[in-house]
Order: sequence, then C-alpha cells, then structure tokens
Amino acid sequence: MSEYALQLREKQKAKFIYGVLEKPFHNYYEKADRMKGMTGTNLMTILESRLDNVVFRMGFARTRREARQVVGHKFVLVNGKQVNIPSYRVKAGDVVEIKESKKSIQRMKDIVEVTAARLVPEWIDVNHETMQGTVKELPSREMIDVPVDEMLIVELYSK
Repeated sequence: MSEYALQLREKQKAKFIYGVLEKPFHNYYEKADRMKGMTGTNLMTILESRLDNVVFRMGFARTRREARQVVGHKFVLVNGKQVNIPSYRVKAGDVVEIKESKKSIQRMKDIVEVTAARLVPEWIDVNHETMQGTVKELPSREMIDVPVDEMLIVELYSK
C-alpha cells in the first residue's frame, strides 16, 4: 500500500470511530493546527472532548452512535443546562448528567447496567447510581486508548 493509502485509511478510521463527517473533521484539524502543541495530539483531544464521546465514555450509552442519539434526544445536562448538540465540546470541570426525568426510563437503566463494568478513563469521574459525571481534565494523548496514528492524519492534511 502506498503512503497516501495508509494516511487516508487512518483518517477514515478516526472519522468512523468518532462518527464525524469529512467537513467537521477537517474543521477539527484546522482548529488543532492553530492550537499550541502537537497538532495530532490536539486533534485527538478535540475529538475526545465532544459531548457524545464523553457520554459514551461515562457509560451512559453502549456505543458512540447511541450516545449521539441520547444527546440529540435532550437526555443530557451540562452544568445544569440542557445540551442537545453532540459536537458540543466539554471543558475541564464540566458536570455531565442525565436529566432527572430520563433517569427512570427503563432504557437508561438497562444501558447503565450493561456499561457499569466498562473501564472509565482517568480523566472522568462517574457516579453510575446518580447518572452524573465530571470531566476532571481534558485528556492527554496517553489517556486516549483509540487505535489511531494521528501523525498519519497530520501528514495527509499538511500536503
């Protein structure tokens, strides 16, 4: 396989894992490029800090797609305010929780029961009983366990 094919495959893999389309993904790359530090690490941090991904990581959804749906259906509060935008970027210190009226729904109970054994990243604190979690800090690259070589994505976009 050519070098270009490897780079393209990594980009497509990252887009698929996070459920992001081409234009927003490119915008995330542009934003990561303007930030201080390494572009690839910044890109992964931006993708991890999306609200749908944080809801997935906290165990309030079985998949990222389901997390996107949970957010879109207005189940989620961030710092006490309803947010229904999956691409909303959470910040360090944000409190993410399931709305009180939605906690009693059987589907949410089933989801939390299934995902309770899932390992929660160290940059997030979660209480599954109250369906509430706190983003302690934005993740560094070492904290992100996604099998993507972000340097290939940076090489692809920097052409």
